[in-house]
Amino acid sequence: MTRHHGAGSGVPRARHHALLSAILAVIVGLSAAIYIGVDAGDGGRRRENTLASSRTGPQSAAAASTGVWVGSWAAAPVGGEPLTGTDGTAERTVRDVVHTSVGGTSARITLSNLHGTGPLTVGAATLAVAAADDGPAAAPGSLRRLTFGGRPTVTIPAGGQAVSDAAALAVPPDTDVLVSLYTPTSAGPVTFHRRAQQTSYVAEGEHTGDVTGAPYTGRIAHWRYLTALDVLTQEADGTVVAFGDSLTDGATSTPGANRRWPDVLSDRLRASLSDGDDDAPRYGVVNAGISGNRVLTDGPGRPANNPSALDRFDRDVLGRPAVKVVVIDLGVNDILRSRNTIDPDAVLDGLRELVRRAHAHGIKAVGTTLLPFRGHRGDTDAREDVRQRINAAIRSGSVYDTVVDVDRAMHDPYDPRRLRSEYDSGDHLHPSDRGYRKMAELIGWGQLSGAGRTEL
Repeated sequence: MTRHHGAGSGVPRARHHALLSAILAVIVGLSAAIYIGVDAGDGGRRRENTLASSRTGPQSAAAASTGVWVGSWAAAPVGGEPLTGTDGTAERTVRDVVHTSVGGTSARITLSNLHGTGPLTVGAATLAVAAADDGPAAAPGSLRRLTFGGRPTVTIPAGGQAVSDAAALAVPPDTDVLVSLYTPTSAGPVTFHRRAQQTSYVAEGEHTGDVTGAPYTGRIAHWRYLTALDVLTQEADGTVVAFGDSLTDGATSTPGANRRWPDVLSDRLRASLSDGDDDAPRYGVVNAGISGNRVLTDGPGRPANNPSALDRFDRDVLGRPAVKVVVIDLGVNDILRSRNTIDPDAVLDGLRELVRRAHAHGIKAVGTTLLPFRGHRGDTDAREDVRQRINAAIRSGSVYDTVVDVDRAMHDPYDPRRLRSEYDSGDHLHPSDRGYRKMAELIGWGQLSGAGRTEL
């Protein structure tokens, strides 16, 4: 996966494929408990502990060092993958490729069977640092077998999720990580995140322990089952969740290049901290964007494909570890996808409800204005009026704790209903790579610091 630096980063990125330090080896013998969950539902806030239970044996989950559990990567489950209802991924291994925001000394994963119709059995699972960008090979010595409650297999009920034990592994920041899952039987539709903007891999049979990548001849453009990679770290104090629609999901960004705006935000934070900027908060950044997502309306199906922001907020934001800030960019799809003109007050009430939930958990809520869409097939005068009314309320300070005015910074100065050409991907709705970078650059460190207001 190509490395991309945010503006002003100016810092070369080194890949770190070393094993854990001698200090970590000393504490392998320590024993404590880490939370393992197989839940009836896919939501719920996970408990975090600073020590994992000790496990011995080659390539097994092992004790973790002290630190804070934070999110390094995440993806929101979107729905059941088409054409997988009968066979699922039976007798195959998927190797999901994900990109870290912050590094740590140990890692754990979350798997989801939210859209399965039967129990999902994971017969084996491994974690490894990738040997190179955009490939299925593992860095030598980095592959770890994952356990769930001390067992090498786990069965997740339909609608449920499971959190692995901590695996002792030096996970670098800004690096591809491979999560391999072997499923011997079908659980029905595969829970997936559709628009990954990243290639992952599939092998026939059980190849979770393979380091060469040779058996992984199949390619997919989405993530299967995997919804989170958390790290135990002393590099970060908390997590920022980017919560939005396709603009947050990174639609139209260059595949395999990590140029979604949350990626660039992570680059900026890391570069500023490396440069000694004391104002930059020490946060991991995770992406909870879903293309086509709306504030108020679920997609079809039960459980819903593409659930509304109101339905999924508890799972995709409150369920992440050590969340300090949520950045919300939502509302455009409520405008464009409604058969009739949407009531702007209904959208605003929905956004305020998200903020109330964030505040109830001590989380600061940062919000963006809505970008213009003149030239897009959904553009009408009535819809533009709704966008303007929503943006006016957001700018007034009556919705979020603080506002990132992407509309004002990115619209065409000669036609405010249209994106500036250099920020337009060409569809007149989604930004280009340069546009996504601009969105991230507009977020100030002061906006990510401090607590949310108790009342708005």
